[in-house]
Amino acid sequence: MTSKQGITNYSSYSRREVMMVLLAGSAAPWVVNSSAIASSCGDRIVRLGGIAAPRSLNPFASWTAFYPLVYTYDWLVSPEAIEYPDRKGFAKEWSVADDGVTWNFKIWPGMKWSDGQPATARDAAFTYNYLRDSIGTPDELDAGYNNTSGFEVVKSVKALDDETLQIVTRVPTRWPLERSALIVPEHVWKGVSYGEARSTFRNAPPLVGTGPMIVSEFQQGQFARLTPNPYFRAGRPATAGMIFSFFNTADSVAQGLKSGSLDYGMNLTAAQWVDLSKDPGIKVGEAPTWQRNYLAFNTLSGKGAGSTKALQDPAFRNAIGYAIDVRAIVNRAFRGHADSGAGAIAPLAVDYYSDLGGIQRRFDLAEAGRMLDAAGYRDMNGDGVREDKDGKSFQLELITGNFSGNLEIPIAAVQLIAAWLAQIGIPVSVTQLDSGLLDSRTAAPAKGGGGWDLLVANSWPSVRPLAQLQFASGAQIGSSNKSYWSNQEFDALLSDINLTVELKKRQGLVDRAVRLLYTEAPYIILCYPFVFEAHRKDCFEGWGTKNMLSMYGYFPLDRLRPM
Repeated sequence: MTSKQGITNYSSYSRREVMMVLLAGSAAPWVVNSSAIASSCGDRIVRLGGIAAPRSLNPFASWTAFYPLVYTYDWLVSPEAIEYPDRKGFAKEWSVADDGVTWNFKIWPGMKWSDGQPATARDAAFTYNYLRDSIGTPDELDAGYNNTSGFEVVKSVKALDDETLQIVTRVPTRWPLERSALIVPEHVWKGVSYGEARSTFRNAPPLVGTGPMIVSEFQQGQFARLTPNPYFRAGRPATAGMIFSFFNTADSVAQGLKSGSLDYGMNLTAAQWVDLSKDPGIKVGEAPTWQRNYLAFNTLSGKGAGSTKALQDPAFRNAIGYAIDVRAIVNRAFRGHADSGAGAIAPLAVDYYSDLGGIQRRFDLAEAGRMLDAAGYRDMNGDGVREDKDGKSFQLELITGNFSGNLEIPIAAVQLIAAWLAQIGIPVSVTQLDSGLLDSRTAAPAKGGGGWDLLVANSWPSVRPLAQLQFASGAQIGSSNKSYWSNQEFDALLSDINLTVELKKRQGLVDRAVRLLYTEAPYIILCYPFVFEAHRKDCFEGWGTKNMLSMYGYFPLDRLRPM
């Protein structure tokens, strides 16, 4: 079709067909990772994009592959099941006996794996016992989403029948409900040794799962292709599949939404979100998250330690906290689209959020300087740079980056921190790393990690309070604990939280742990960012409203429909 001006009229075509025509006559240097990604709405394939860098599809060996594994495997109980009754997981319902230790989970009747084999309580029992039985072995499964954390409270796990999983704990605890695992098929994993499961087993596509979308192709650093599960318990999804593209920066995500090569994008920056909101063909959204952006101190001594012992001193770390204006970070780096940082528990955790009140630091550079002087970190020679207790001038290395799947931290936040520290006599050099290198630099010292001083990064724990505190657990050093901090009192509180059911008592324990962590300051919480996301309006309907795409499960990919 051609108008009187001789310009092609594309109004009767889908936007992807338009893009194919335009691309045919251009070099299009911005085309995303795979030529398979661009197609018409008519192919009914959903295109998603975000900042992610999964290195393995093995849930026992990796923290990086939440996307796309969560679309293929079911949690025993979805973290969203309480708030959203229609997002249950592998178990349809559950109950705890009057003794407080016997939990029964009813599995969906007649459920099948994507290869057609029955999916039963026996698979769930296998998954949990596979983890539990690895404890104490040289290859304990403690390195991925499916890990042995908290299993010390478990007395037994067994399938009473095909539809009933029973977990018995040693003491009353909510662990069976809160510490959910991604359920894997026994017939695929029973021949995989613990050593293989935590390292070399790649779990190559096509995967076998009970979720709505099954990973059928995986190109590391590029994309994952998923196809509908014909045996999904709610019926085969209405779309023809999905492609999740992995990007290093949010620029590619925003560009893909504008061009039409993506239907949905996450990890957008505030500026991109504002820009996309002006496009009538795109709907934008934002929502609070469980992510915490933080400044971490390398508290190691010995192998992997930072450049100065000051990093191991709570007085030094606390003083630095007074030199960081968390409100300015929110207003200037995040343009107001975040909550100011305080304790380890995000404000979304209504039952467990701690009001730190009288102990909360205020931004005061002069006070930070006085505290450093009092702690013995003075500028002895008048050159404007402080010396530590060994007489060495400070020159700290700050590393930063984005862990796979988390929301990007604006570099402006890092620049603000470096500028404030320079004003109190602590010069900082900044090194930006991609997610792979960031993982390597923050790994356990035995695996080559450490050697840096400061880290600006993030974590996105599950909704349960124990998970939100584990980034300071001594047992998680080199894994989720990026500060390498270890404290016996704190670890004892974590154990008590795990063994406590009664809400008020649990709240008190969580509050004590949050306050201890705040005063010891291995981390300074900068903010709790909002997620910026957007979807195009022209190909699919059924996106969520509170969150367009679940941050913990596969909603709405189980019910998304072509227009």
